[in-house]
Amino acid sequence: MEERTEIENLGEFGLIEYLTRNIELHNAGTILGVGDDAAVIDHFGKQTVISTDMLVEGIHFDLMYTPLKHLGYKSVVVNLSDIYAMNAVPTHITMSLAFSNRFSLEALNEFYEGVYAACERYKVDLIGGDTSSSKKGFVISVTAIGEVAPDQYVKRSTAQKGDLLCVSGDLGAAYLGLTLLEREKQIFLENPKVQPDLENQTYIIGRQLKPEARQDIIEFLAEKEIRPTSMMDVSDGLSSEILHICKQSNVGCVLYEEKLPIHDQSRSMAMQFGLDPTACALSGGEDYELLFTMKQEDYDKITLNEEIAVIGYITEADQGSHIITRSGNKHQITAQGWNAFK
Repeated sequence: MEERTEIENLGEFGLIEYLTRNIELHNAGTILGVGDDAAVIDHFGKQTVISTDMLVEGIHFDLMYTPLKHLGYKSVVVNLSDIYAMNAVPTHITMSLAFSNRFSLEALNEFYEGVYAACERYKVDLIGGDTSSSKKGFVISVTAIGEVAPDQYVKRSTAQKGDLLCVSGDLGAAYLGLTLLEREKQIFLENPKVQPDLENQTYIIGRQLKPEARQDIIEFLAEKEIRPTSMMDVSDGLSSEILHICKQSNVGCVLYEEKLPIHDQSRSMAMQFGLDPTACALSGGEDYELLFTMKQEDYDKITLNEEIAVIGYITEADQGSHIITRSGNKHQITAQGWNAFK
């Protein structure tokens, strides 16, 4: 039997002290971190970007197949992705948790191992938070803080007619990883003696359980002196994100099916499930890629970057938002992305 320490033995302050005992700071701007009534940060004349996100057990994650360490890592990354989507650099996070008594100190420690791994990977400082008990389940709330040079942040509402529509990485993998994990969960629930068969699908499962935020893309754009005209991260599915940009920028768009970046493993897994890979790419969600528009004159600067695909262009609002299929048919884009309130 592995050791189990009840949280109530420590109390709230003892718990926070325990979980933050080995905290490391990565930013000169962190003047005061965990341990006081509030943290103090100095951004040396830069503008501050703030985003917050909540993850709820049974809605956003399932602990039957999500290791706690991966969950800690992912809960940080999904927030950092929002900061990168503003063309900013994340520097700090706060993290608040509510959990039932089914979680031991060892379980929370495993979760925090993932949190600290993400903080180390992205050089952000954990500077505070809160803990509470909950009647059942696990609730995670993270606030991310970032910095950006004055007025260099990028909004969703500033795409212009003629801009190129671009996306980083590939799409649909996280959704297919989730579909595979859910299939194996159902088989296990019906017959607990059957071992899960994840078919060596390490890429799509990794994209679901341990995603990464696209720090590399923001660094590349800065290095090439490209400032996107609009940008957001792909958390709810490409089609719904594109429609957000079009609505808020008062523009339309044309998207080409053949230009959508889809990983080979995603394509073959989609076929195996009897799903359309394009539908998975458009509606899957949780890819945490960056969707952005940029001026046509910057095109030559990105041609050698294999992590950026040009998937279409921006039109006048009255042209609507359409996808042109491989066979040349034109369809209106509809938002069928992930919805937490379904």
